[in-house]
Formats: sequence, structure tokens, C-alpha cells
Amino acid sequence: MTVWLLGDQLNPNAAPLRHDDHVLMIEAHGFAERMPYHPQKLTLVFSAMRHARDALRDAGYEVTYVEAESFGEGLDRYFEANPGDALVLQRPASHGAGERLRDMVEARGGDCTLVANDGFLTTPDDWDEWTAGRGSDGASGNDAGTYRQEHWYRHVRRETGILLTDDGDPVGGEWNYDDDNRETPPDDWSPPEIPEFEPDAITRDVHAFVADRYDDHWGSADLADFVWPVTREQALQALDHFLEVRLPAFGPYQDAMVEGEWALDHSLLSPAINLGLLHPREVVEAVVDAYRAGDDGDDSDGPEVPLNSVEGFVRQVIGWREFMRHVYRESMPGMDEANQLDQTRDLPEAYWTGDTDMTCLSEAVGHVREHGYAHHIERLMVLSNFALIYGADPGELNRWFHLGFVDAFHWVTTPNVVGMGSFATDALSSKPYASSANYVNRMSDYCSSCPYYHTRTTGDGSCPFNALYWDFLKRNEKVLRGTGRMGLMYSHVDDKGDEEWAAIEERAAEIREMGANGTL
Repeated sequence: MTVWLLGDQLNPNAAPLRHDDHVLMIEAHGFAERMPYHPQKLTLVFSAMRHARDALRDAGYEVTYVEAESFGEGLDRYFEANPGDALVLQRPASHGAGERLRDMVEARGGDCTLVANDGFLTTPDDWDEWTAGRGSDGASGNDAGTYRQEHWYRHVRRETGILLTDDGDPVGGEWNYDDDNRETPPDDWSPPEIPEFEPDAITRDVHAFVADRYDDHWGSADLADFVWPVTREQALQALDHFLEVRLPAFGPYQDAMVEGEWALDHSLLSPAINLGLLHPREVVEAVVDAYRAGDDGDDSDGPEVPLNSVEGFVRQVIGWREFMRHVYRESMPGMDEANQLDQTRDLPEAYWTGDTDMTCLSEAVGHVREHGYAHHIERLMVLSNFALIYGADPGELNRWFHLGFVDAFHWVTTPNVVGMGSFATDALSSKPYASSANYVNRMSDYCSSCPYYHTRTTGDGSCPFNALYWDFLKRNEKVLRGTGRMGLMYSHVDDKGDEEWAAIEERAAEIREMGANGTL
């Protein structure tokens, strides 16, 4: 038996590796021609795979490492040398990938057994048990096919005991500390330095290969911008850095946006987790342990970590990440093509060029171009929100996220971007995450330096978010009016007269034209 290890399954403690000492890894280069993936994303994946190969060999595994144009070519070469071999493969998280890969193996005379994916904290059986007979959001009487994260999150905490007292109650008395996590930093605040890892020979070789072969791809190919851990050891160092330096202020500022700052106090661990260099369980346990160590009054155990920071991070991992994985499984095929609002416009040129006078959009796109990363509020309330009210095709937005972010895979972006950010399906939310400039102004310092006026809806210099927001509500009234929590917004829609609507529609059309021709 041989364990076939994919590039996002790099945890050395994965279950299949405990039973077999022969490993197959295929570094396939042709897939990266399908779309202009960010050079840092490709550098990260290929470098992490090569480092994992060497670490496995050092640990005593026999590793066959094949560099090929495709999985098919790699399998051809492998089975020429190992005819009839039997492979064990963790089921990939992306829809249909396991069956496709198994068919490829069997077509070459081999055998392929799909086993559970070891990169998650919960299993499909856990999800099925939770949803069985209770309505798909975990509360009886709800429509099938609609999922609510908060119910799932509480269920997982009850099942695992994470952040629970001995009596089974949430630590601190509350399940959710969102209300404490909406602060913006003071003017004299500066974020902690990010952890940096000096590129070694492997990473430099991979970077040179990527820069040469994929020289027309989108995003910075500058190695100086590459900050991501590529080994298990580096990932653990990044985790320690988060616990000791970034976690205490993570909670209060997790939704904040600050001009010139791309990382703030965010963990920056999602790429390592999604590649398998870190397991979500060990990350969550380390964060909870840091809280308990600081809470016991012994300063030698580490800094005191506020509960709202710990709970906020735990919710992102065991709540949101696990939840999105299962909703994706349940909603595919189909979710990636969903478009309940029939939005078909191309993305504004600014998503590709970064050239725009809108400070918020310029900052968010710039972060992705430079680092392949933007934090969750930039993703949802700037990049997705603007594309939503602009009328962009959710499939095109999903493609942009998939190619641009170092932590993006199809199972990651599709529910987050198509389901949550674009409201192309109501599987995840009863309302769209659409807003005017008010949200950006409240959660950032962007509006103070922006030439657009966040207080104006129409006329020269009015913030593009505002006219587009109201025009979005008007255009989609048939779908959205009466939708959960939209009543207040539609009372404001009803208050506007014909003359005001004419000005809004004129300004929205002007903004879309500016977005299309790159003059936004």
C-alpha cells in the first residue's frame, strides 16, 4: 500500500501515514495554467510539498516524488515503475476530486481507496447526525438546504468540550463575544511585527521556477513579499508567535481596517492550516491553553489573553471553517454556479489593477496583490460587498478569490464568496451582506483620506458604495423585500422619492461605467 499525499494534506501526523511507510507525491504544474494563480500561492504550495517530502524522508518514509505536467502524467510514470500498486488517498475537500483521482488510478491498472480527510476537526458523520431530523440549520422546523453557523458552532463546542466549564456551560457565561470585537485601534496604535521566515534554497528554487514559468500571472512575484511558513516547523513557530504576540489584541481589532496595515493582529495561520502544516484541533487547543495559562494568575505561563480574543478565534476555526466545509459538501454540485440575483457584470478593472481612488478598495486589492491575503472583513465587507452591489458575476468573483489568495481552495472560496459574499444562494444567510459606506467608515480609518465623501450618495465626489447600495436594494427588491432582517432597509427605500431615485440610478450607472473603464 502507498499513501498518495496531495499538496493540501501535508500534516505528518495524518492517519494514513501511521500505517504505511511508502508515500507518493505528485507536483503537477499544468493545473496552474488554468487561471493566473498568484505567484506566491504557487510558490507556497510547491515549496511546502518539497519540504514535506524531505521531512518525510528524514522521518524514515520512502517517498516517490514526481514532477509532472498533470496528475495523469505523474500517475503514468509511477505505475510504469510500480504496476498494479494500491494507493490510499485522503478524500480531497473539493467536490468530486476524490472520485476523479480514483478513476485515474484505476484506469492505469492500480487500486485507490478513499479514506476520511484528516485535515478537519469534524466529520461528515458528525454533520449528518447534527442535521438529522432537526432541520438543516440544527433547529427544528427550518427549511432544508439552509444552514446557520451559530447553531453548528455551539453544537461543536458542546461535543468537544472546547471552552466549556465542567458543568457544560460556555466559559464566561456567553457563547459569543462579537460585541466586544468591533473596536478600531487608537491613532497611536501600531500592529506587532509579522513573523518572517528566511527563504531557503528550496523556496528560492521554487520561486525562480514559478517566476519564470508563470510570468504572466496576477500578483506580486517579489520574493521579498513572501512571508508564509513552508514547513511544519515554521508553521509551529508562526502559531507560537500568534499566541505570544498577536492573540491578546486579536479579538477587539479583528474587524478593524487600518490604512497601510495588511496584517494587524490576525493570526495569518489559514494558509498553513489549509495546507495541512497545522491541524485545526492543535491550533484551537493551543489558543485555549494560552487563555487558561494566562487566566490562572501565573505570569510565567504567558501573557493574559482576553476571553473575547480566544472565543473569536475559536469561532473562526471550529465554527466557520468547519461549517463552510460541510455546507460546501451539501451544496455541491450547484453552489459554484448559483446566481439567485442574476448578476452578470464583469468585475471592476480595479480588482485586477488596484488603480482606484477608493481608499478601501485600493487597500484591500493591494494587500491581495502584494501578499495573496486580506483579512476576513476586507474579504467580506470591501471586496465581496462592493462586487455584490456593483452587480458582478459571483462566479467571476469566486474565480478572482481562488486565484488571488494563498489560502484559497474551491471548497474555501465557493461557500464564502458565492454563498456568503455574493448572496448567490440563501444556503448560508437569510440576507445579503451588503452595506453602504457607513460600515467602512465605522470600522476603518479609510474614509478620512479618501477623495470620495462617505456622507454623500449622489453628485460629484459621492462615495461609490452609497449609490450602488441603494440601487442594489431597488434592483433586487423582488427577491430581498421581506427577507430576514431587511425590513428596516426597505422602509428607507420607501421613503425616497422619484427625484432622489433618479439621481441614485444616474450615479450608480456612472460608477459602473467608471468601474468598467478603470477610472473608478
